[in-house]
Amino acid sequence: MKKLCVITTSLGKGGAERSTAILSKILSDFQYDVHILMTKNDIDYEFSGTLFSLEKEYGSNISNFKKIRVLRLYFKEHSFDYIIDNRTRPGFFKEYVLYNCVFRAKDKISVVRSHFFKNYFPNNKFLVRLLYKNTTIVGVSKEIENTIFKKYGLKKVTHIYNSVEVNGFCTRSNEEIELVEEFILWYGRIEESVKNLTLLLKAYKKSSLSKRNIKLYIIGQGKDISILKEKINNFQLNGFVHHLPFSKNPFPYVKKAKFTVLTSYHEGFPRVLIESLACGTPVVSVNCKSGPKEIIKHEYNGLLVENHNPSVLAIAFDSFIENKKLYNECKKNAKASVSKFSKENISKQWKKLLK
Repeated sequence: MKKLCVITTSLGKGGAERSTAILSKILSDFQYDVHILMTKNDIDYEFSGTLFSLEKEYGSNISNFKKIRVLRLYFKEHSFDYIIDNRTRPGFFKEYVLYNCVFRAKDKISVVRSHFFKNYFPNNKFLVRLLYKNTTIVGVSKEIENTIFKKYGLKKVTHIYNSVEVNGFCTRSNEEIELVEEFILWYGRIEESVKNLTLLLKAYKKSSLSKRNIKLYIIGQGKDISILKEKINNFQLNGFVHHLPFSKNPFPYVKKAKFTVLTSYHEGFPRVLIESLACGTPVVSVNCKSGPKEIIKHEYNGLLVENHNPSVLAIAFDSFIENKKLYNECKKNAKASVSKFSKENISKQWKKLLK
């Protein structure tokens, strides 16, 4: 039996964390001995495997020296066949120490979950090759794979998309919620520097949705909630934009939304898009790097528009309300369009990689 360690910051709140939890279940389905090493003790999503939380065992104030000593003993004790690293890795020196002195396994796999490469690679190409010389890189989009290959010249690079449990979403989205108004939906981590909620609010303000009494719901939490509320007030949208806290099951809202929206500066392979489509809800997304153009077929399952342009995004909002034929076509195609990202299909790719 193969023994694997999945490394993550946490299993709470974000799309990357949800993807890590799903990956642990995929690997367990292979009858592998799965261990999850987590630095923060934050769990919102179901997972499979044996969990080791560094924060739970040693507290949040553990020194870097003790952390390295604990981790070295952990990896020495378990003799893993594979390490799959899902963390961001912004600092070269720290990661070089971890990859060469701490993370012991027969093979190492580093997952790149965002096109914001500063979170994963040093600026210097030589340092990139030094850090990842004995590591397989897995991007969560084809565009991430291609960019890594061209930019850094790394050879052991591939891509495996995030998976979506289509049938599971159908069940979870049927939970009853009381709603008497029409709305569009944005959900995710509230972090302005990544998610560009300013663009979302500007486009909604420019559109005709508020005049039609179609509200904007925003579900999630993060470090910029106060900034979001300030912007809602500044745009004079208090009666039209409603913020709801993070939910482990936002999918009843996803299912009942007219459509969901993505406005990010950058992504990897955004779960909100594949989850929305799996619930049968079409999407409107900016064409950021990376992921949306590999998920959305324009005017087939959603609308894909240029980034950083609130006027164009507002027109897309209005077109989904005014052009019922277009909207119904995209809604009809939504679920089938993400079948290729099913857990069964993505499992086969991980199985092949781990042979």
